[in-house]
Amino acid sequence: MPATARRLLNELESIRLEFGPEAARRRLPLLRAVGRARCLSAADVLRLHEALCFSRAYPDNEAVLAAVERLLAGFARRPDLQQYAGELADSGVAGTAINYRFYATMAGWAAARWPERLRIDWEESDAAKVEGVLPLLATYSETPALDELGLEAAAWLAQLKGPREADGAFLVRRLGELRLGEPGLAGFAHEYLYEQLDLWMVLEAGPGGPSRTAAHWKRAPVAYRTAAPEGRRPDLQRELERAPLSVEKASPAAGRQLVDLAREAMITRSRDLDAFAWADARDVTLIDDGDGLMFVLIGMVPERRLMFEAVYGYLILRNGVPVGYGVVSSLYGSIEVAFNLFETFRGAEAGHLYARLLAGLLRMFTADTFTVYPYQLGGDGNDEGLRTGAWWFYQKLGFRSRDRAILKLMRAELARMKRRPGHRSRPAVLRQLVEGNVYLDLGEPREDIIGRLALAEVGLKVSTYLAKRFGSDRHLAGPTCAREARARLGEPARAPRGAGEKLAWERWAPVVLLLPGVERWTRAEKKALAAVIRAKGGRSESEFVARFDAHRRLRAALVRLARG
Repeated sequence: MPATARRLLNELESIRLEFGPEAARRRLPLLRAVGRARCLSAADVLRLHEALCFSRAYPDNEAVLAAVERLLAGFARRPDLQQYAGELADSGVAGTAINYRFYATMAGWAAARWPERLRIDWEESDAAKVEGVLPLLATYSETPALDELGLEAAAWLAQLKGPREADGAFLVRRLGELRLGEPGLAGFAHEYLYEQLDLWMVLEAGPGGPSRTAAHWKRAPVAYRTAAPEGRRPDLQRELERAPLSVEKASPAAGRQLVDLAREAMITRSRDLDAFAWADARDVTLIDDGDGLMFVLIGMVPERRLMFEAVYGYLILRNGVPVGYGVVSSLYGSIEVAFNLFETFRGAEAGHLYARLLAGLLRMFTADTFTVYPYQLGGDGNDEGLRTGAWWFYQKLGFRSRDRAILKLMRAELARMKRRPGHRSRPAVLRQLVEGNVYLDLGEPREDIIGRLALAEVGLKVSTYLAKRFGSDRHLAGPTCAREARARLGEPARAPRGAGEKLAWERWAPVVLLLPGVERWTRAEKKALAAVIRAKGGRSESEFVARFDAHRRLRAALVRLARG
């Protein structure tokens, strides 16, 4: 039987990128047969799982899709999966456990959704650290027992937790209920305390739990394939000119579903992304590109937004199946893009998906420059990116460094490739190529863009200003500077509407007070800056980008402040 199952898998994988009526006629009986066959190794179970996930994202026709969905729906009940579930832990396959060092936000999300399954891995965690926070987890009336009884941390949590929650869920939820520090910093203080514990958790398998097997947005449009995905390098300029079918805001209900899908896509792959962890379900944008391809852009809650750039995480969906993810930052008419395809879906259409992503982003943000930072290229310790030659992927699409030494090295490598077509850049050469950002300029190159403009200098000037005025009384800085900034802009003294707007005023106020030449601005320009600040704390951060980028005087003043 193992030989039979492996033969079926080999045949399935051999036609992975073949589509059309003939390929479907071959694929369908293979799917039915492999569903009955029993794999006698964990590796083959995983191979089968990945083949099914790929076919769900790229189905030939309705019959193939139905067969794949039946097999995936019952995958956790397969005898071979149950036999090798231990070996397949952390694979994200339904019916297997997830062992992960959850960060505070994602641990809280998992504890809220699956409280009975989130437990502490005591073999990997430091019990002494947990013992140190036990008095924070119990009520004061329980302290006589804590002081006198010599129970270990695991035993105490078993005593303290409720009947329908595991010890990990209890600890995460109790720490989350503590009120630490001033309101604007309470969440950060809670995260810091939690992460000092350095806990490893186990999210046990069970019905309705997160998995790659079930990862699918049911409301996504379905398109059947009659030809292989576009594997050739795209004509990027032509793709950027071709608009997606639509760009629209998701409803709150759809936003919540998509945020959950994004978070599950991360924890089932032992990854984390701040934009998903701190996602705002009210700020989700759907870019429908047609042919079953969608990009889901997810904004962050106001209190976790960056000071300047607007950050959105995104999922790439093929027929509702997450096939990749990343993060984009936008400001100053420029967009920084990080792009990742999940391993199961690599080798099919990376260039096409990237080109269509950029085309969609141009309809969401007005920009003339894209940039990619070194980690995406294989720098800053990204050995996988270095090994796969990610830098050349972007170079062939038209991205260029602005560093003269890197450009000189690039030209030398291109000359070697011309002389010797099989030449591949040595790792030492690649490490030099990936030392700086690369840029795609759709117009005249500018310096006031992400990656070139040192906005960190603004933060340093704000720090000097606040240190001189407030020192350790920084809790006074936000309200005081907000009142002064509103007065400088001629804004009414009324309190801002909503917590997000209040927070944005307190964060931006020191910058407003330091911006050069604001007193010479027109009333309309001052009013427009106030609208920029309100948008930073508003429902959609993309509105902030549009208002900021349209405010030429603000853009110029911030550049002067950064460089002055």
